[in-house]
Formats: sequence, structure tokens, C-alpha cells
Amino acid sequence: MTATGIGAADRSILTQDGLRQFQEDGFTVVRGLFGYDEIDRLCAEFAALQAAGPVPGHFAPRASSADPLARYPRVMHPHEISEPARRVLLDARLRTALEALLGEEVLAAQSMFYFKPPGARGQALHQDNFYLRVEPGTCVAAWVACDVIDRDNGGLEVVPGTHRMDLFCPEEADVEVSFAREYVAPPPGLAAVPVDMAPGDVLFFNGSLVHGSQPNRTADRFRRSFIGHYVGRSAERIGAYYRTLSMSGERVPLAESEGAGPCGTEFAPHGPH
Repeated sequence: MTATGIGAADRSILTQDGLRQFQEDGFTVVRGLFGYDEIDRLCAEFAALQAAGPVPGHFAPRASSADPLARYPRVMHPHEISEPARRVLLDARLRTALEALLGEEVLAAQSMFYFKPPGARGQALHQDNFYLRVEPGTCVAAWVACDVIDRDNGGLEVVPGTHRMDLFCPEEADVEVSFAREYVAPPPGLAAVPVDMAPGDVLFFNGSLVHGSQPNRTADRFRRSFIGHYVGRSAERIGAYYRTLSMSGERVPLAESEGAGPCGTEFAPHGPH
């Protein structure tokens, strides 16, 4: 694995097989896109942030809580408070892959970092564009593994083929295993499959793809990940919470999506993943 950056002109980042899988199944994995040293530096940045305590609007740990996810909550929009996070969100290698997948210039809409400590709940199966509400089209996620990620520590599961379907109105999730309220059952004949990953691997997936994760059932393994959400430059509207940027870092505001989405009245927003 190398830490050397790959220029945006290098289209070998995404193979033809990878592009075909994304089109047919709604997801693809690029192995070793980031080097171990890059991932180590990113994790060190978030370890320091967690040790420093709350950052209003982005990160609010509660050290006294018995809930692992309260002690290690996800960091929302870390690119707005962390230069290393901003560099990953706008990384040229991600841009190259995303533009191949979307077929146009991309805008960054959101970043997140998940610690997912031992004992943490997962997130029930859901669709990202239920939250982002990109119009027209959908979003694409770039999900960067920061640990060895597998079924034991709550790796992602995806339901191939659901990216071709409309957004579903979700059911109520089981709060014992999911921190979010929304649950989308796999459509008849389809099933969730796990995606095992190594540090530096990146899972790209369509915003309509049904996906989620189980709890972290290990005693001593975190499942850290950095996630960026992106939209094509042709997108006209997005949910009010999201603040779009060009991949060179300039603010590119989009109009706010209208309406209440597929359920008529949405659940309280929790954000994807």
C-alpha cells in the first residue's frame, strides 16, 4: 500500500470491473486507496479531538454515559473544524473515482467520522438519499475504512440492486441494535451482504442503495471510518442541513429541497450511517 497521491487524470483508480459493479449492484470497493500512514494520521487527528472534548455543532461526547456511542459519538462535518479531515473529503483520488462514477463534476456535501467503539449499536438498513434529498439524481458516499472492518465489529452490509429502486418509507428500527430510528427491510428476493474492509479501502455506493450495520460485538476493537457524501454538479436541490463545496474547496450553494420526502412527514433527522 502506498501513501503517494494519485493525480486526478489517472483513471486507473476505478477499474472497468469496479465501474460495472457500481452500475449493476450500486457499490464498489477500491482497495488501498489511502495509505496506512495517511489513515494513522487521520485517526490521530480524531483521537486528539475526542480527548479535547465537545465542539459545539460538530461533536458532543458525554463521558459519564454508559452508552459507548455517547462517549464516542460521530463527528459531524469535521471538515469544517479539521484541516486533515478537509483534505480527505476533497482528496483528488476520491474526486477521480467519483467523477468516473457520476460522469460529471462532483460537489462535496457532507463529512462524518465514526468511532464505533466496542459494544456500540449499529445503524439499521437505510438509504442515504432519504436524508440528503438530492434533486435531481442522488448522492454517492465514499466510505473510508480506518480499521480492519468485518462482521464482528459492525462492518457495513449492503443490499445489491436496491440503487435502482425508489426511496422507501422506512419502518421503526429496533433501538436495542440501532442508534437511528429508520429501518428499510430488504425487498423480496434481495438480502444484505457484508463488505469486509482493510484500513485505506474505500467503499463507494449510490445514495439509494439500502445499507446499514450491526452492533460492534467485539470487546476491544473500534470500527473507525471517515465518510464523505457527494453530489453531481447537475444537482439543483439538497436538504437544508448540507453545505456543498466544489472539490477545490469553494462554497457552491444549492437550493433547499422541498416537500417531505417519501413518507409525507419524515422522522426526526439522524443523518446517514
